[in-house]
Amino acid sequence: MGHIGQSLSSSFEFSSFSEIVSRYDGVLCDVWGVIHNGTAAFNDAVDALCRVRASGRFVILITNAPRLSRDIYPQLKRFGVPRSAFDTIVTSGDVTAALLARQPDAPLFHFGPARDMSVLEGLPNPIVEMSDAQLCLLTGPLDDEVLSVDNYERQLTEMQQNAVTVICANPDLVVRSGNRMVICAGSIAQRYVALGGKVVFAGKPEAAIYDDALIRANGLAGRTLRKRHLLAIGDGLPTDIMGAANNGFDAYFITGGIHAGAFGNMKVEAEVTMAAKIIRGQYANLSLVGLSDRLQWMPTQVEP
Repeated sequence: MGHIGQSLSSSFEFSSFSEIVSRYDGVLCDVWGVIHNGTAAFNDAVDALCRVRASGRFVILITNAPRLSRDIYPQLKRFGVPRSAFDTIVTSGDVTAALLARQPDAPLFHFGPARDMSVLEGLPNPIVEMSDAQLCLLTGPLDDEVLSVDNYERQLTEMQQNAVTVICANPDLVVRSGNRMVICAGSIAQRYVALGGKVVFAGKPEAAIYDDALIRANGLAGRTLRKRHLLAIGDGLPTDIMGAANNGFDAYFITGGIHAGAFGNMKVEAEVTMAAKIIRGQYANLSLVGLSDRLQWMPTQVEP
């Protein structure tokens, strides 16, 4: 598989993930699309992360899951991700709970599935119907089978007319669940913005989730780390890659996640180089140090 490293001169060298990660103290790794597909773990990715930890480095999972991090541990276990593959988890749900805690008296409406209710635990906000809300906690579609934001036009229009502020607990637009694509809260939030509504985004690419991850990293390292000591891994361009670029982390991009099919054959050197050029063209401040169709420790070499 193709891996591509960036030198200070902006030329590229092909390196394996094992070589690239040796330059860092630890990694900030996305979850859905990198470690699992919503139903089962990717064995190569799990192996790679276990090897990162075995090398004396730490792994922090940083995910736009709209639930508290405590809920992600059992989910990963069900999917076949062992506890040995990571040190700790930071979620957009954690960030969302902190944002809501700053407005304890605001009447709140939850827009999303019941499985995301843990974010509300311990918060004093009165939970109300949509017509009485000042804040809306947006965690995702009301039905996982809904494939279009158009289904929610009426509700979003009503909230906008009532000047409801939406806190989006998952900025992801879509996610691949097994073999199908499912819309996420980010798609609904974008429609709300288009209607003139106000949205506060928690999670990647915003700074708060990276700030929390950096605090965890300093604790694991036992010292204060510079951001360049950490490698951010992800498969989402507008979330993982933009987040790394905007927050000063080196990035390693997985092409086979939600953008599968958008890039070329990662076994061919020219295709890898072209993919890197396209990505760097979108994010001028991005330090892209590697890319591959999937996360694995020692991939096969690319073909000239």
